[in-house]
Amino acid sequence: MTQKSSFFIAGRHAVIEALRNPERRVIKIFLTEESKKNIHKLNPHKNLLKELKVFFKTKKELDKYCRSEDILHQGYVAEIEHLDNPELKEFIKDKNNLTFVCLDEVTDPRNIGSLIRSAASFNIDGLIVKERHFPSESKLLYKSASGCMEHLKIFQVSNINTTLKYLRDKNFWIYGFTASSDNNFTNVKWNGNNVLLFGSEGHGLNKHTKKYTDFAVKIKMNKNIESLNISNSAAIVFHHINQQK
Repeated sequence: MTQKSSFFIAGRHAVIEALRNPERRVIKIFLTEESKKNIHKLNPHKNLLKELKVFFKTKKELDKYCRSEDILHQGYVAEIEHLDNPELKEFIKDKNNLTFVCLDEVTDPRNIGSLIRSAASFNIDGLIVKERHFPSESKLLYKSASGCMEHLKIFQVSNINTTLKYLRDKNFWIYGFTASSDNNFTNVKWNGNNVLLFGSEGHGLNKHTKKYTDFAVKIKMNKNIESLNISNSAAIVFHHINQQK
């Protein structure tokens, strides 16, 4: 078995969901006495800490793992390995009615984490991100995703445009979300295979990437308000599509 690189995550939901995921290798875990009791209380029928190196620490000792990203550990820190990167080509084989979300130059770990939480909550089939832009070892990402990193397929690709082109050839429609569109996304019948493409908060969709979209759509909102945070926008869209399906 090849050794994967390891990194630290923090926060109750992030750590407990990593422990619950049979695909995820947890190398060691750092807990307060109280958080250990909580793990057993929340999982009475399964000992999640079995065969694990558990180290007991004070809250203050755990603080040093979170200082760089300024997040609350809630008494839970773990060292984990990356999951296997799923293969997009394999995943879409013999499947229909798939909905993917794709991020174009979105890099803020808090926003990406919140978006992952919404995507998992509303049954989005996977997230497509550019490998180089994805903060895959960010504690803030894991904390914001609130355990949902374990529940969503994340496809890290080397080139977004090539991937969109490939998916178009495989009967996916690409919908680019942009404030300049006249078409409200709720007018779309969301059946078949679709990709929801969101651009960075500052610049929106990359001009070059726009060439690979089939339709431009927007979220209709109060004209006096410039825009919504990307994770809020995405949650609205995911919820609507999930309801429709």
